[in-house]
Amino acid sequence: MPEKEVIKSKIYVLDTNILLHEPFAFLSFKENDVVIPMTVLEELDYIKDSKKDVSRDARVSIRAMEDVMHNASPEDIVAGVPLAGLGSGTTAPTGTLSIFADYNLSETQSVFTSNENDNRIINAALYLQRHKTNRQVILVTKDINMRLKAKGAGMKYVEDYRTDQLISDIKYLSKGFHHFEGDFWQKVKSVESRTEGRDTIHTIERSVLPEAYINEFLIDDTQHFAGIVESATEEHLEVLDLGYERMMGRNAWGITPKNIGQAMALHALLDPHIDLVILTGPAGSGKTLLALAAALETTIETKMYDKIIVTRSTPEIAESIGFLPGTEEEKMAPWLAAITDSLEVLHKNDEHSHSSMNYIMDKANIQFKSINFMRGRSIQNAVVLLDECQNLTASQLKTIITRCGQGTKLVCSGNLAQIDSNYLSPVTSGLTYLVEKFKDFSGSATVNLDGVVRSRLAEYAEVNM
Repeated sequence: MPEKEVIKSKIYVLDTNILLHEPFAFLSFKENDVVIPMTVLEELDYIKDSKKDVSRDARVSIRAMEDVMHNASPEDIVAGVPLAGLGSGTTAPTGTLSIFADYNLSETQSVFTSNENDNRIINAALYLQRHKTNRQVILVTKDINMRLKAKGAGMKYVEDYRTDQLISDIKYLSKGFHHFEGDFWQKVKSVESRTEGRDTIHTIERSVLPEAYINEFLIDDTQHFAGIVESATEEHLEVLDLGYERMMGRNAWGITPKNIGQAMALHALLDPHIDLVILTGPAGSGKTLLALAAALETTIETKMYDKIIVTRSTPEIAESIGFLPGTEEEKMAPWLAAITDSLEVLHKNDEHSHSSMNYIMDKANIQFKSINFMRGRSIQNAVVLLDECQNLTASQLKTIITRCGQGTKLVCSGNLAQIDSNYLSPVTSGLTYLVEKFKDFSGSATVNLDGVVRSRLAEYAEVNM
């Protein structure tokens, strides 16, 4: 018998969590064929009608696949519907999309005989591996345990979905600043300085920091120099001299920075030329307090904005306490307690702190909004505080960012060590994606706050637990 000709293009079998993480993921496999087991469609159908954060992603994915297959016959859907023409460039798909009826597999054709969804998807991949011997069949899932089960059952190729991963490890995530050992000026061989108003701008060689990007902060060990990259060419960097002492002396609504990380964050939050501020770091590092203090300062004192909108994702664990009564803002209040806690800190020394909080919330027009109701809006002249961003996907963050209109500043904060979503990890979180994608955007700045200032108890727990 002659050997079958080996086909270079591969077959990718997708798990449900891939399509929930990236609804259009089936278009990301170039010349290779994509197989969707029927069990995946059933899971998407169940999730699309649920109250989970990913229900919208399930609906988007279902509609996208229906758009590809709406004119195909049942035979075409089983054989594979061509994906050519659905994209442009070198990454455009040229393979096919098919649905595999895994329910039709008999017990003799299956490794797992139990009726669990994961087992049926693995059975489908194993069946294709046995019958498509001239092609490489790969199961793609973000579920680590499912990857282990599949390998244990005999699946040769099992992968995580990494098409949208911009970094391989969270330790490579941009911090938003570069720390020079020793004295910054000892690293600089030549410099040209000029004064523009009260600002001093230094032009230095690009070789001092070859991978510098716009709005990257520069600090050193001497605690004398602090600057920020204002522009970059192939040969030179223009650095605005911020002054270490001046940064540490900044004030917003009575709050002054406790460390240089907070000082950099406060500078970005108060800079009217920066439209997007991304704050990462552990619990207790001051992300929410700084964001709220800067929002109050720029809304009430300097009147740059008309209102403050506060929102965040509500974790799926919320379903266990049932429906909360009241208006949208009253329903959101428990999930935004971090904001009210910060308001209390900012006004704890007032004679009538409760009255002060109510007055400020009214004067600053602070609105608590559900992230689900942000879609379709156009937000003008506002500061938007988006908390707990680590639990959002890149597509969810894009939905919110594209709502921001003229004169609006968006502050995204989160702790990548506290992800509640079952579908995300630190490297696939929308917050990680946001940091890397907006790194070279002149209207954004990132600051990683690495010091816990909440209390010595919180600091010890962060380090030792």
